[in-house]
Amino acid sequence: MSRHKLVKRLDLDEELNDFDGGDDGYEEAAEQIEMTEDDKEHMRNCTATVRQELGDGFPQVSTKEIEDSLWYYYYDTEKTVHWLRKRHAEPKPKKAQTSSQGQPSAAKSAGGAGIRNVPPSSGNLQHHQFQAAHWISAASFFADTPWLKVPLWRQGAMHKVPCHARGGLLGGSSTSSSSKGKVSKLQALARQRRDNSRSSLSDETAEKTAEKTEPQQDGRMRMLQKISQRKRASQTSSEMEEPSNSGPRDSGSSSQPEPVAQTEVSELKKPSPDDVVTAAQSSKGKPAKKGAEAPTAPIENGVRAINIDPQPPPKRKKVDVVAEINKTKRKPSANFVVIGKSRDTLFGRLLLDLKVVESRTIDKYRREAEKVGKSSFALAWVLDQTAEERSRGITMDVATNRFETDQASFTILDAPGHRDFIPNMIAGASQADFAVLVIDASPNAFESGLKGQTREHALLVRSMGVQRIVVVANKMDMTGWEQERFDEIKQQVLVFLTTAGFQGKAISFVPCSGLSGDNVIRRTTDSRASWYSGPTLIETLEESSPTAQALNTPFRMTIGDIFRGAVVHPLSVSGRIEAGTVQLDEAVVATPSGEKATIKGIEIDQQPADWAIAGQIVTLHLTDIDAIHLKVGDVLCPSNDPIQTISGMTVKALVFDHLMPMAVDVHRGHLHAAGHISQLVGLLDKASGATTKKKPKIIKPGSVARIKIELDQPAPLEPPVRVILRSNGETVAAGIVESVVPKQMVSS
Repeated sequence: MSRHKLVKRLDLDEELNDFDGGDDGYEEAAEQIEMTEDDKEHMRNCTATVRQELGDGFPQVSTKEIEDSLWYYYYDTEKTVHWLRKRHAEPKPKKAQTSSQGQPSAAKSAGGAGIRNVPPSSGNLQHHQFQAAHWISAASFFADTPWLKVPLWRQGAMHKVPCHARGGLLGGSSTSSSSKGKVSKLQALARQRRDNSRSSLSDETAEKTAEKTEPQQDGRMRMLQKISQRKRASQTSSEMEEPSNSGPRDSGSSSQPEPVAQTEVSELKKPSPDDVVTAAQSSKGKPAKKGAEAPTAPIENGVRAINIDPQPPPKRKKVDVVAEINKTKRKPSANFVVIGKSRDTLFGRLLLDLKVVESRTIDKYRREAEKVGKSSFALAWVLDQTAEERSRGITMDVATNRFETDQASFTILDAPGHRDFIPNMIAGASQADFAVLVIDASPNAFESGLKGQTREHALLVRSMGVQRIVVVANKMDMTGWEQERFDEIKQQVLVFLTTAGFQGKAISFVPCSGLSGDNVIRRTTDSRASWYSGPTLIETLEESSPTAQALNTPFRMTIGDIFRGAVVHPLSVSGRIEAGTVQLDEAVVATPSGEKATIKGIEIDQQPADWAIAGQIVTLHLTDIDAIHLKVGDVLCPSNDPIQTISGMTVKALVFDHLMPMAVDVHRGHLHAAGHISQLVGLLDKASGATTKKKPKIIKPGSVARIKIELDQPAPLEPPVRVILRSNGETVAAGIVESVVPKQMVSS
């Protein structure tokens, strides 16, 4: 049966019969409590005991009251007796306070209030029987006090002591023959200044009062003036009164003040002793006494005579950098990026043979590498400086090293090759004039590299605008210096690089062994390599002269690092100058923040310089700007010709992976900006550049297309700059910016 049916059949009347809804039952049960015979007998015994303890002094206590008290205290006779006595005790009367002579003392203070005189009654004071109170004055109450009736000849006179220093102090004479003390010049000068200040203060008060009260209060004004004059006269008279230094003053002597002598007042015009001492010290070249008032007129005249030139300090004369370059004979310099596999060991050997790195440093690295089981990594640790790079055996950030030969100076940019650090590799490749591609010639290593890491690196380098590349076939000693292996590598790599956009005449091949140093600096002495008669690696690098730099264009430099250079240079930035020239004291602006700065120092290869040109990796020391306005990827440019900040652009790109409207990351050297492809404008012909298809839905790999990109945040870019597009850790396209959309023109 369901519970709902049981509830429906429940009879509420029967269930509520036992409850009447009130508290009467509890009250009736309490009233029906009766004492047993034993309780009654115990109550009678305790009542008799309490009555006996109370005695005859409390006849008014009833038996009912005693029984109620015993019931309340649970038959405790002691507490019952104590409570009854306290309840029926008679209050004790307050005794009147009397003085030592039997007179009642005052109960109220004198100040116009009377004193209540309550004489004791003839009856018992315990019954609070008092007579009517009579109010009398304090004078009549103390009329018969004996100490108030003192004869006049015994009363003393109180004189007010003047509140000023006695005569004879502060330079006055203490042995004056006269009965009056002599007033010093400082006292008279202080009194004169005090009187003048008081008079001026009273005059100002009077003027303010007159302005407020107007003519209808002339009578009150005259009264205030009279009061101020009287007050001033009384103060002057009290100050002029001087006590005698010879002995106590007679009671009958006159108390009238004596005026200051005219000669003493005239002496105020003379120089004081302090002025004389200060003048003497000044004449002898000694410092004046602290606190002494020196004459201010010469100082004021000297200050007025100072001529402050409002013009700024003269700036450094601007140098014609292009003309200076043509006059001076400078050794050619170039920056090259190293990509591929086994490159760290190869260039570690190069730096060791050129004496850039000492032999003891290599020995130290070799001992440390043997401890971790990587003895062959000693030369690689020349470029891998961090502990994490050495422990993992990979390059994670761009390492920079510099060396010189007789013909040129070079800067090595060791770019990371791992796919997780491709953005750092792009940043390094953007600073290079040419590239060195290192290929592992050992069996099966070349084939695997060409399909993966080596291929991607070559495409990225070409996409960043590098036109010349040197291919180094490393580890030829492991193949026995076989010419067939070298020719095979040369043929496959040449086809691939030509397809990627490199010209055949800009590609060089060099076989070598980085571990043994054969054909790196010196030619190999191995008879198995007699078939190669070409240049060594260092000779090939010297022949790879950099391309012409844009010196006559506006200054552009992408910030690669921000740091504190030294104490005198609190803010420094480093990077490669992409275009133009820069010199000391030149004003630049950082975009996109728009904050201006001044160049206070230039360093090239850790050496100070007055100017720098495009293609050089420099360190600039800035002033008049805070570090919060700078970040890696910002561009420094002249304040009169800043780079444009954009929010959108049109790119002509070579596609490496399928493209469609999607989110991409735009890379330009150290610049990294997030955005998305907003429109696929059309497909282009590789030869002519003409549009073959408009608004495709998807673009296949290997195609050339024109696309529109919108940036999430404004970035400093200008055409024709090369950018790389990456998505989900893969390089999807690379191209040239054809046009840009300024920040203010982007529609919301």
